[in-house]
Amino acid sequence: MYYGGAESWNLRDTHMFETLEHLLKARGSNSKAVVWAHNSHIGDARHTEMGAVRDELNIGQLCRERFGTDAALIGFGMHTGTVAAASDWDADMEIKHVRPSHQDSYERQCHDSGVRRFLLDFSKDEAVRRSVVEQRLECFIGVIYRPDTELLSHYAEASLSKQFDAFVWFDETSAVIPLGPEHAKPGVPDTYPFGV
Repeated sequence: MYYGGAESWNLRDTHMFETLEHLLKARGSNSKAVVWAHNSHIGDARHTEMGAVRDELNIGQLCRERFGTDAALIGFGMHTGTVAAASDWDADMEIKHVRPSHQDSYERQCHDSGVRRFLLDFSKDEAVRRSVVEQRLECFIGVIYRPDTELLSHYAEASLSKQFDAFVWFDETSAVIPLGPEHAKPGVPDTYPFGV
């Protein structure tokens, strides 16, 4: 699944979306959900290099197509800080320092504003929406973070305001702290039902 290119990626995100649909259906016609995932899954892939060049879709795109404006796609960004990520698939999680944002990226634009934390709501301010509609580099850090190949591995062209409905900015962030084994519930493996 991890090495199969667009087909494997699309299968995985389609499965995420179908799971969301099943959960919403099970909870009734007025149900709502919050999906917490990396920007590469949440933003509408059609407005990123992954969708336009690599033919990859994601749960954000599928939500937009299915739910229209009833879905709110919200991205997050940072200039620097730490992340919890591995160096490669099947490697242990590490707390890694993130290099400062690339000079040609949306993240650098946000950093250069001098405001440490903010929310860009593209539906409420047309001038702001237009200012970040042009394709530019955007940073995508997920399960893997490779600082030595950061530009190639973690940056892609995207339109911020077409990809997201809103964007939350933290100039500096810190890694999530995983729950320890004392919080594990017995009986169900972490990767149930697939054993991946």
